[in-house]
Amino acid sequence: MSPDLSRRRFLRGLGTLMALPALEATAPFAARASVSAAKTGRQAPLRIAFVYTPNGKNMAHWTPSQDGRDYALSRALAPLKDLQSDFQVITGLKHEKAQANGDGGGDHARANASFLTGVQARKTSGADIRNGISIDQVAAKDLGQLTRLPSLELSCDEARRAGNCDSGYSCSYQFNLAWKSETSPLAPERDPKLAFERLFSGGHGPEEDAARAKREFYNQSVLDFVLEDAKALQRQLGSTDKQKLDEYLTSVRDIERRLGNAAQFSQALPDYPKPTGIPDNYQDHIRLMFDLQVLAFQTDSTRISTFLLAHDGSNRSFPDIGVPDAHHGISHHQRDPEKLEKIARIDEFYSAQFAYFLQKLKALPEGDGSLLDNCMIVYGGGISDPDRHNHDDLPVILAGGGGGRLQKGRHLRLSQETPMCNLYLSLLDRLGLSLPRFGDSTGRLEAIG
Repeated sequence: MSPDLSRRRFLRGLGTLMALPALEATAPFAARASVSAAKTGRQAPLRIAFVYTPNGKNMAHWTPSQDGRDYALSRALAPLKDLQSDFQVITGLKHEKAQANGDGGGDHARANASFLTGVQARKTSGADIRNGISIDQVAAKDLGQLTRLPSLELSCDEARRAGNCDSGYSCSYQFNLAWKSETSPLAPERDPKLAFERLFSGGHGPEEDAARAKREFYNQSVLDFVLEDAKALQRQLGSTDKQKLDEYLTSVRDIERRLGNAAQFSQALPDYPKPTGIPDNYQDHIRLMFDLQVLAFQTDSTRISTFLLAHDGSNRSFPDIGVPDAHHGISHHQRDPEKLEKIARIDEFYSAQFAYFLQKLKALPEGDGSLLDNCMIVYGGGISDPDRHNHDDLPVILAGGGGGRLQKGRHLRLSQETPMCNLYLSLLDRLGLSLPRFGDSTGRLEAIG
């Protein structure tokens, strides 16, 4: 094998740098480059992602009635039926630092702020915010150097870093999941077009910016700029790698097409105050962002991501599923059957979007399994029953195989309340990063593996 081929990580073109998917021809270099693989003996790199859903759940329709394997999926989890063997539901996790603990109101702000930090956020609506370093950024500090992007932060909400959003808490707590330091949240990207550019542009500077402007002016695909390099690479690949590369380039082209459609639709409604590139339909927006996450993992552009579907306290409505009401408004249900039914529909909607993400990952072969087998994906939120603003018995799914180090296909009901940060410590272990503690952890959650 040519040394140049074994080191191939990107396709290059004018102002464009496209990471390659995992190919057999580049596997020797990838194996040497991956610290986590060296520590765990795996060829494929391990990825970790966190997906946040807002405003709690209708817990009667979320929590499975049976424990262990062969459990019956609850109504809220039914959209995940075809993937039941690829995840575990965990009941009994809590975030004590999302409780008031003397700070009064603000459960939605604390739910978001503590979800990945396990820290009690300072109650302030000013500039003197203070939280904790989030678990994704702990991982990025050690593993981010192995990929083009240390981490990827996405959301379907517009980023906010100032203002009073919840009972005296800064908006920075509710609209950011990732915290690089105690005082520095990482604003997520809402616009899929900008997220796409971040993944596939060659960087920033006069030459790169001019190339992007040229692409847009002539309505050219990013693939047009790397086509010559792609053809040269294909001539050196075996049949399996050629097929993988073709599938990858096709998926990139498809996302570009959908981004173009969203931009055209926005331009057709000039009076509608929506940024170009963001789909009008919420489900389309979510799925496009999930597709970008899949591409980021597939190409090893990053191994760490967070996706804030919506902030806690979100008043988004869901007319497509027969819920024109504001989500946060009906979450204070007071046991009203009509409101509980609407919450259940929203819960099913979000589960269906998560199922879409997992299916995309599962459909991509990697090593002896799939890309999903080499992922650890935490899906859930910082509130269970929204009417009571509970922060225990949180709705949590742990999906993916963790490179063979996670159990799947079961409902794990913990015997006693367990800090969510215990789970995070155990996930870090599987990344090859061993910390004595994190947030408010009291130990490790060994039961996940």
